[in-house]
Amino acid sequence: MTFPLESIHWHDFLARPQLPAPAPESITTLVNHPILITGAGGSIGSALALRLAAEEAHLILLESSENNLYKLQRNFADRLHPLQATFYLGSVTDQFLLNEIISLHRPRLVFHAAAYKHVPLLEDQPFAAIANNIFATETLSLAAAANRARIVLLSTDKAVNPTSIMGATKRAAEQIILSSNGTVLRLGNVLASDGSVTEVFARQLATGIPLTVTDPAARRYFLTIEEAVNLLISAAAELPTLLAPDLPAPHFIADLARFMAHTLAPDHEPSIEFTHLRAGDKETEQLWSANETPHPTNASGLIRLDSPSIPRSQLQSALATLRNTVKTRDLSASLNALRILVPDYSPSSTVLRLRSITATQVTHE
Repeated sequence: MTFPLESIHWHDFLARPQLPAPAPESITTLVNHPILITGAGGSIGSALALRLAAEEAHLILLESSENNLYKLQRNFADRLHPLQATFYLGSVTDQFLLNEIISLHRPRLVFHAAAYKHVPLLEDQPFAAIANNIFATETLSLAAAANRARIVLLSTDKAVNPTSIMGATKRAAEQIILSSNGTVLRLGNVLASDGSVTEVFARQLATGIPLTVTDPAARRYFLTIEEAVNLLISAAAELPTLLAPDLPAPHFIADLARFMAHTLAPDHEPSIEFTHLRAGDKETEQLWSANETPHPTNASGLIRLDSPSIPRSQLQSALATLRNTVKTRDLSASLNALRILVPDYSPSSTVLRLRSITATQVTHE
């Protein structure tokens, strides 16, 4: 048995008005030129692609998962009036592919949604996180700049005062995009997205096991996939800057678990098992840090953030050092370079333990 997340009215849980849709003129301006979406087969990337395709945008869709790309192709084709797009199977880490796509199609705008995002998994895979979230963003930024394309980066609140390798690599990606006159949109947790806690709760409810929540006090900012797409479109119409959604206080994850239990299995009293915060987890996320200043924007639902930046020469030097240290699998040196890019990064005990192990291996070699 499975529970379809699409049937849930998420705003009953959010208990707030839906974030505003983008202004019609914002969409009209966007669809006049080719648009590249990376990570186009993911939950947000595919929803964004379908939304823009319905406006007859000229889309180039890049996805690294064969299965996700196939599903997206079928989703475009299996309609009364099939939607049009150009599909590419490949990774955003592939510099030659990116150069080919951008030089051939010359997109004016790139929505960069491709990323590794699972916090506990990436704590054990720091080099993969750095390569996919930082180096791929740098490669894309260079290819886009050479063809005068502007990037809108889909980021995360985990980039604020990061305690995880995922958050730190996304903050570094923010610095790269902002230094090249791109736009960054930080989002919270997107309900019903692939791999989200809502999928975990639905699976646990279907199998009849307790719902697992890390901590009774754990809170997150939540929004819907539709809201995420609307914010991305609105962000693309803004001047290059760092943006975040205008959301009220975060919700308790335990309240989300109870809401889903009462919605999907109303005849059963929900059983919640509190585990513990995992490596890289925080009790509560923030949409901006104490060092960032929020300002209103012309687009309702979005807040502009003044954020500290590092000099471009220092950014490029740290990225070059990071590439060399990842190449030699020197985690200690990689973390030092990463903390130049992200000074407020506090590595978890898992990453520090890995650093000790790799340092011992390097010494023995």
